Amino acid sequence: MNLQSIALNNLRRRKAKMAFLTIGLTVGIATIVTLVTLTRSMSGDIERKMEEFGANILITPSSNGLSMNYGGISLGGVSFDQREILEKDLAKIKTIENHKNISASSPKVLGGIKGGSHELLLAGVDFPSELKMKQWWKVFGSAPEKDDEILAGSEAAKVLDLESGSTLTLKGETFKVSGILEQTGSQDDALIFAALPRAQKLLGKEGKITIAEVAALCSGCPIGDMVTQIAEKLPDAKVSAIQQVVAGRLKTLDQFKRFSMGIAAVVLFIGSLIVLVTMMGSVAERKSEIGVFRAIGFRKSHIMKIILTEAALVSFIAGLLGYGSGLLAARIVLPFMAESKSAHLVTDAWTGAAALLLALLLGGIASIYPARQAAKMDPTEALRAL
Repeated sequence: MNLQSIALNNLRRRKAKMAFLTIGLTVGIATIVTLVTLTRSMSGDIERKMEEFGANILITPSSNGLSMNYGGISLGGVSFDQREILEKDLAKIKTIENHKNISASSPKVLGGIKGGSHELLLAGVDFPSELKMKQWWKVFGSAPEKDDEILAGSEAAKVLDLESGSTLTLKGETFKVSGILEQTGSQDDALIFAALPRAQKLLGKEGKITIAEVAALCSGCPIGDMVTQIAEKLPDAKVSAIQQVVAGRLKTLDQFKRFSMGIAAVVLFIGSLIVLVTMMGSVAERKSEIGVFRAIGFRKSHIMKIILTEAALVSFIAGLLGYGSGLLAARIVLPFMAESKSAHLVTDAWTGAAALLLALLLGGIASIYPARQAAKMDPTEALRAL
């Protein structure tokens, strides 16, 4: 009979106590797996939801200017050496080192235009990108799909008496109003939105961009680096970051991770105590048995190996059960905690391997002291208890 078979027999004879130990470890590992999986899954969901808050990097044409003040009175300013952004240059954004952190970009061309008897501000946009960037938009009607369709802001629609399905003439060309934008409280309410190529043609700015908005949630790199990288690719443009938006996003993600780590630490401590107390009780119950082993020639190292083998077997089973239970719990809880229904569970083999290794490590460390106590037991005193 070898040491492994002795350990197995001991587990079989003490099914209730070993079941308690297994359940305790399983709950601990399952809790950690659930928290880690939820944190990773919700982080991805938060990144997608935070894209709804719009751009955090703005790209505008750079220019040299001179502000004029005299006697504390502002006299305006003079701009010279005005540069423009070429639409083709925006493709360089996708070549920066941290291009994977860019979730969306939306180029725009802006300009004044005559619409009937009114002077209007026309915004040429790429509607798929713009709608992805501004998911808080609510459109009465439908978003433009053809280049002869436009979207009117709420204020512009009131002034021009427009409604979904009506027409508007811009520079002699007739456009259909596919939808009216619900009031946003921003400058968007006063704009008329048209497809980017058509607006560029109307404004005489073919291939040119007035401003570009970039949405980037950089959870793994400084946003400042991305601004620098974009500025290097677009030397004739001014690239600036809205730091408050970025800081808020990163802080939210960091809070989720801190919460998960704190709960995991508490669970690990409780799990260690369960293993320690259970194994100490098992050693005390088997005092006479250990004395017999020592009396027939078992060394201290043999006794320790028996106790640690038992802990390893229980920990291995608890690790497997904990990983499966944790994934199941995360799958059930995620729909209630995620912001969107499209949130999906993030799983990989590394999480399972880490859960198994953690269970073995936890069981092994917590069993070292009981194993040492068993090995130090005086066989003569143990035999007197028989």
